[in-house]
Amino acid sequence: MSVRGSLRHHRLIGMAVSLSATVALASTLSACSGDEPPKKAYTVPSSLCGISVDPALVKAALPGGNALSTATQKPNGGTIRCNLYVDSKLVLSLAQAWWSEGKTTAAVAPAYPGTKEGTMSEDERFIYSGKAGVGRTVPSCKVSRHPEQDLYVAVETRESGVDDPDAIEKLLTAYTKAVEESPACR
Repeated sequence: MSVRGSLRHHRLIGMAVSLSATVALASTLSACSGDEPPKKAYTVPSSLCGISVDPALVKAALPGGNALSTATQKPNGGTIRCNLYVDSKLVLSLAQAWWSEGKTTAAVAPAYPGTKEGTMSEDERFIYSGKAGVGRTVPSCKVSRHPEQDLYVAVETRESGVDDPDAIEKLLTAYTKAVEESPACR
């Protein structure tokens, strides 16, 4: 083989190796970018643990999966928690909790770690992040079994991979309004 032929042979081998590396890299990148989140194959009911809320707002704060279930939990005399499970994994908790009258949303929020460094609404009733939020119900939300207390609502994602401040804000404000219109405030 001549020197010229040898050089051409090496260039072809180099181009083939380079082409192989490019194809391998492109395949890897397309596999990564093609990974879409799992579909949300479940249906969200319009009432969660007795509170009516827009299913689309709830679904936006949930991860993908096949089956959705809910369970009500009452850890103490002043808290009701509606836990949502996707494929048997706890992914979202919607809570109603009575706090001493006069507390601010900023004072209640630290009880819900996901609200750390959250955004406060202009009226200071809501604080939320991409993972959690706390909202104070209107002052007229009073019941005799919780005198001198104010009702707060909390929305918390639970290791679901969801981090969406817009979805949390919309769900929090809608859920708070729904609680205000429910027997919880009468």
